[in-house]
Amino acid sequence: MAPSPLYVYAVVNAGLVLPLDLRGVGRPPAPVRLLPAGELAAVVSDVPPDLRARRRDLTGHQDLLLALCAVAPVLPMRFGMVADSAETVRRALDAAASTHLATLRRLDRRTEMNLKAMPAQGGVAALVREDPSVRRLAADVRRHPSYEGNVRLGSSIAEGLARRAAQAAEGVAQELAALADECVQGGEVPGCVLNTSYLLPRAHTERCRELVDRRAAELRDRVELRLTGPLPCYSFVPREGSRATAGAAPRPVAVRS
Repeated sequence: MAPSPLYVYAVVNAGLVLPLDLRGVGRPPAPVRLLPAGELAAVVSDVPPDLRARRRDLTGHQDLLLALCAVAPVLPMRFGMVADSAETVRRALDAAASTHLATLRRLDRRTEMNLKAMPAQGGVAALVREDPSVRRLAADVRRHPSYEGNVRLGSSIAEGLARRAAQAAEGVAQELAALADECVQGGEVPGCVLNTSYLLPRAHTERCRELVDRRAAELRDRVELRLTGPLPCYSFVPREGSRATAGAAPRPVAVRS
């Protein structure tokens, strides 16, 4: 009989006891189990028929990882990681055991928090007051209205708002970095002047949230701060290792609501 493919959610230490009634992707949500390989284990389930990136399955995948992260260090897989057999998973775990064990030790009792910062759109009046060049350009446009002048003024205001937001966000980012073990810059996000993820001790999560809430209120005319987390520690897992763990590339999935 041909080996059965497996959906792989995460890599954990082999001694983990899974939370009761843990379920994954699919309809109905698939029961999950551990697939041991030495000191490691993969959290797996059967592959649901017609696997797609539906919202319910994306949410199910994320919720399962968060449930695991609440009780143990977790090396998370991205949505859609499918291995062709249990033996493929075991071989991949054996081959990368030292790297995965070191990563799990590094993530123990840690969580990921992500901070994004956007310009405060209500800060135009403050920008005009504080920036002489913007103030002069605004006065010139009022005296001599033109399409070109309006375009220049709009561009100058957008650049000024982004600059003020980036300066304000940098101070907050430094304060969060002091609470964190590690931080990494995320990719560019349209409209954002900062996108940074922090690896934090779980004990610092509330301090992190309180700090951002306080700074968001203090800096509301300069920057909008958006803190997300706790999250699975995707940003702090070696990218190549996380792709290779299941021993196969993710099966292509179509996006469907």
